[in-house]
Amino acid sequence: MSTATTAREVAPGYRASRTLPLRVEALRQWRRRRTLVMGGVLAALPFIMIIAFAVGGGPEGRRGGGNRITLIDTATASGANFAATCLFVSAGFLLVVPVALFCGDTVASEASWSSLRYLLASPVPRARLLWSKLVVALGFSLAAMVLLPVVALAAGTVAYGWGPLKLPAGGALPAADTVPRLALAVAFVFVSQLVTAGLAFWLSTRTDAPLGAVGGAVGLTIVGNVLDAVTALGSWREFLPAHWQFAWADALQPQLEWGGMAKGAVVSVSYALVLFALAFRGFSRKDIVS
Repeated sequence: MSTATTAREVAPGYRASRTLPLRVEALRQWRRRRTLVMGGVLAALPFIMIIAFAVGGGPEGRRGGGNRITLIDTATASGANFAATCLFVSAGFLLVVPVALFCGDTVASEASWSSLRYLLASPVPRARLLWSKLVVALGFSLAAMVLLPVVALAAGTVAYGWGPLKLPAGGALPAADTVPRLALAVAFVFVSQLVTAGLAFWLSTRTDAPLGAVGGAVGLTIVGNVLDAVTALGSWREFLPAHWQFAWADALQPQLEWGGMAKGAVVSVSYALVLFALAFRGFSRKDIVS
């Protein structure tokens, strides 16, 4: 006899959908020290970069005689440029860490604390437990990705002023268009990181070691970046999520380009759905002993 069936018999009015509410899980995760530390690191990065530019004289002054201008070279042109630069330097690795942390730690930490079986005995159905934890983990991951550019945009506007987003290839986006375009870029970064989220979440259901799940997800993401750098793979690299991780830059072009972001989103979501399905399927059959 299932736990849910037993609960309905002994507790009239029991509803599985009311167990482990999202607000309860969100509050539990918010109080975790790693959440506050990660938020502090992401919020501090823009100020560290402003100090670095102030000490170093600004990126434009250090470019030298080169003719090729990059996004970093325009970082101090406006607050929007500074926010785009912060997103550029963090999208490849730094923003991978909170996604892997929030999604990889969520189930494995319960097992390491020996509290997982007590949650299931509450009784919380396994699918409901995973669903609540996944939604909250993705919510915190999205919040981490929004926090960085929002702080960077505010700090950059104070330091460098508000104005159009100067493009490295020439031209500029009007100031009124910069916030929607940056929001689109952040949205794509979040979608592109769903692979890391799926991998971390699946590993979290397979191990009792949170660091193993988080480290495994980060490590395999790095492997994907290395494989994408192997040009001998040719068109096969297009099946790697890492190949499209900087496609968000197309959102900052004078004419919005959807091709790269659409392909990257399809690849990322496809991998993520498979990994999430594996997590739910494996956890439903797993013998919970901790």
